[in-house]
Amino acid sequence: MADAMLRDRIKAELKAAMKAREQRKTATLRLISAALKDRDIAARGKGVRDGIDETQILGMLQTMVKQREESIGHYEQGGRLEMVEQEREEIAIITGFLPPRLDEAAMEDVIGSVMAELGAESIKDMGRTMAALRERYAGQMDFGKASAVVKSRLAL
Repeated sequence: MADAMLRDRIKAELKAAMKAREQRKTATLRLISAALKDRDIAARGKGVRDGIDETQILGMLQTMVKQREESIGHYEQGGRLEMVEQEREEIAIITGFLPPRLDEAAMEDVIGSVMAELGAESIKDMGRTMAALRERYAGQMDFGKASAVVKSRLAL
């Protein structure tokens, strides 16, 4: 399998959580494993035999965190505080697999250096710039915010 390091870590932590009878962690890691398996199956349909790569796994984990953050907002509005706590616990488990997030200043610096390296000067370079950022910094930044920063810099 391609990029087995993160996959192996997920499997190992799932086994450890099951042995320790940590229900929340076991359930969350099973959700991650199921999502990974679904993505691998979808990738096979596109001719990718080894499953999704590490960058795509990081993207999947980031999406899972984002989904839970959205759910927290809905649960808070509905007064379902026990569900808010469950979602926060799941976020903590999932983010344990992600690299440290870049703060705003570091993100700005990274975007500036990637744009300079690529020679990005017009809005036509937006796709190329975002692709490079996604490839190099998967799991380390909010690409929604990064996209807005890139767009504002290219629009000047």
